[in-house]
Amino acid sequence: MTTAVKICGINDPAAMRAAVAAGADFVGFVFFPPSPRAVTPAEAAALAMEGPAKVGLFVDPTDEAIAAVLAALPLDLIQLHGEETPARCAAVKARFGLPVMKALGIASRADLALLADYAPAVDRFLLDAKAPPGATLPGGNAAPFDWSLLTGAAVPRPWLLAGGLTPENVTEAVRIAGAPGVDVSSGVERARGVKDPARIAAFVAAARGEVA
Repeated sequence: MTTAVKICGINDPAAMRAAVAAGADFVGFVFFPPSPRAVTPAEAAALAMEGPAKVGLFVDPTDEAIAAVLAALPLDLIQLHGEETPARCAAVKARFGLPVMKALGIASRADLALLADYAPAVDRFLLDAKAPPGATLPGGNAAPFDWSLLTGAAVPRPWLLAGGLTPENVTEAVRIAGAPGVDVSSGVERARGVKDPARIAAFVAAARGEVA
């Protein structure tokens, strides 16, 4: 089975073109102003191209914030990356009629217990490294976690592995975690918030085992 790939934090045309050319399955637009990768709804709409599924990343959003994005840009998936409860995830899904992916921070096997609580309310999971204490961003911190925590884990929804992935380590990460898909942001940047088209191409190829 081909590994699904999401390139998150798309914020310029070159990165978008690179993701499309590489055959990424998902592209993520960050609607969280503190992030160096954040875009406005209008900016995301101008960047969007045919091909990959469009994912909107939100952190504890109001309904109004999500609606403002959808008025400018049709999304295929809503990613909730904050402290949203299962009930809030279900409410977002019901309100907007779109699939919801919930990001969960993983630092120990105990964190996987949350999967059962969220599974009835969401369509996908993004299993990310838990943000370090005092971090201003819930993700995109270039920090991996122990992938072996997921070895043999029964994740009850389709899922993506995230957290510190790069073209250099993604093949090993997929092998250890058994991940059906991967998500990358900082690992394909040449500077904070600035994507490198060559690294995007290399990441997709490595995730799918297309490099020697």
